[in-house]
Amino acid sequence: MALDSKIPHGPLKDKWTDYKNHINLVNPANKRHIDIIVVGTGLAGGSAAATLAELGYNVKAFAYQDSPRRAHSIAAQGGINAAKNYQGDGDSTYRLFYDTVKGGDYRSREANVYRLAEVSANIIDQCVAQGVPFARDYGGLLDNRSFGGVLVSRTFYAKGQTGQQLLLGAYSAMNRQIARGKIEMFNRHEMLDVVKVDGKARGIIARNLITGEIERHSAHAVVIASGGYGNVYFLSTNAMGSNATAAWKIHKKGAHFANPCYTQIHPTCIPRSGDYQSKLTLMSESLRNDGRIWVPKNIEDSKALQQRKMKPTDIAEENRDYFLERRYPAFGNLVPRDVASRAAKERCDAGYGVNATGEAVYLDFATAITRYGKVQAKIQNIENASDAKIYALGQAIVEEKYGNLFQMYEKIVDEDPYKMPMMIYPATHYTMGGIWVDYNLMTSVDGLYCIGEANFSEHGANRLGASALMQGLADGYFVLPYTIGDYLSNEIRTGKIPTNTPEFDEAEKEVSDRINFFINNKGEHSVDYYHKKLGKIMWDKCGMSRNEQGLKEAMTEIKALREDFWKNVKVPGSAGEMNPELEKAGRVADFLELGELFAKDALNRNESCGGHFREESVELDGEQKGEAKRNDTDYAYVAAWEYKGEPADAVLHKEILEFKDIELKQRSYK
Repeated sequence: MALDSKIPHGPLKDKWTDYKNHINLVNPANKRHIDIIVVGTGLAGGSAAATLAELGYNVKAFAYQDSPRRAHSIAAQGGINAAKNYQGDGDSTYRLFYDTVKGGDYRSREANVYRLAEVSANIIDQCVAQGVPFARDYGGLLDNRSFGGVLVSRTFYAKGQTGQQLLLGAYSAMNRQIARGKIEMFNRHEMLDVVKVDGKARGIIARNLITGEIERHSAHAVVIASGGYGNVYFLSTNAMGSNATAAWKIHKKGAHFANPCYTQIHPTCIPRSGDYQSKLTLMSESLRNDGRIWVPKNIEDSKALQQRKMKPTDIAEENRDYFLERRYPAFGNLVPRDVASRAAKERCDAGYGVNATGEAVYLDFATAITRYGKVQAKIQNIENASDAKIYALGQAIVEEKYGNLFQMYEKIVDEDPYKMPMMIYPATHYTMGGIWVDYNLMTSVDGLYCIGEANFSEHGANRLGASALMQGLADGYFVLPYTIGDYLSNEIRTGKIPTNTPEFDEAEKEVSDRINFFINNKGEHSVDYYHKKLGKIMWDKCGMSRNEQGLKEAMTEIKALREDFWKNVKVPGSAGEMNPELEKAGRVADFLELGELFAKDALNRNESCGGHFREESVELDGEQKGEAKRNDTDYAYVAAWEYKGEPADAVLHKEILEFKDIELKQRSYK
């Protein structure tokens, strides 16, 4: 099918304004007759549900957790970007737009990105009005800090709990509408299929995760806000419940999937410590403002660290390699995430890793603590302060900025990061790929929308730090409430959507048959057995380093694993009760299909971009390995999956992008 992005004509800076001026609207008196389903209640879904209900629509909101407050958005630590220029350091809407497009390796849709930059300032005002406790400077103004890939301070934050505080703001807005009866909340429910009637999304099939009951819910439009699919790797920074099911179900019903192989590898994660782990823990990118990343210059020192014959504090300053500062002096430790991740992996692959597995580098705060301590000593008129006093003063400042993060690290690693450098290593974090959407955030299925991390549109091949919260809230508060009205303006005469139709019957039967299969299949292996095997294939052959042979092997291995899954998976318990293993079985089944499509997409991209290095695409050696030459073609792969067959070939979809003001040659952060 032909894909129409529906991008308005005219200059980038005028597209969104002109679009809003000419969009079709729904009369306030008619909104009360229109129903909208929102699947997912994180920052994107929660803000969308609250805003749509505030406008007068009838909203049904679905969360698989016991409360929207437990959405994975709560885990975001570092901050949210906005082009407010409070620091007076040269920021602007255009600079935020430029940084986002450049940071994404020029593979995002420019019109969507510019709109995101435009509305970013409104997000901060909205959240302050809700009472979100952003950090403030001495004079009471909102404070900012820097994140990777930029040369300005534009990241607003609430200590290391930004996601949690923003989510509580959206949750309070939802609660207001729940109390008014405009949002009907369905906690502990999981969407298992979308229902199409005459080509339009008209509802969903959901399972009550407590009782096991299968339910039908109808609406005039359906919004998917279910997050990303990083757990296809098994080990990731995502919560264990984060999954691809909602997005994958709509994909199999006709919604195209774009850029499935673009995943973000976050550079500052606590390293893996053993095969028993079920997830990895993220340390906020904000730590790179003050932490310096290094490994020993001498490989003998690295071997001694790996064998625990030496401590990092035993290594003299002149024997440390601050490799990001050395390679990228303009950005230093705040290079974009993909650059930092590739550089850390390259050093570890070369043998300079610092933990027992050889997969870790140091994130050291000693220099920052001393610097802050000296400033505090001057402020407090302490003359001839001892080194210990200076360190204590500096530690207090660092603790004020990052204290909960340091506490979290110490609890997990059992080592005091104020006294010893943190150990970090890259890990799967965010997924830039997702459901294809047009400028209105509508998928290729009429009436079916996708927002937040679940769609593909804003971040290209790599997301800049602190932009996930920005996109989620922009989509939910300021974009979807406008664009969905254009579609719903033609639905005011439709009336209530019935659920006793053949389309709902068929969708419910498919869901029930699948559940019954899992319960009745007498296999040998647990769901986690297959998930771990899939994750290893994905990381080893579809991770940071990729090559043609490995990707072809991955496709073959995933297909064989999927076939074995359907023969030998074992799900204990019954369908008519709370059954977490049954939930996982459906999600892993979807990951097994997505994983193969992921590998196929990566195979068709003979390039290195974002967090991924395609080994045979360029000739590189030594430290240059992490900086593969970029391909100047800008596109999105849109993959189609035949519902009852094998994965179809990825379709190369070229979008017309406007690069009037951006020089494509500026592809490297060197």
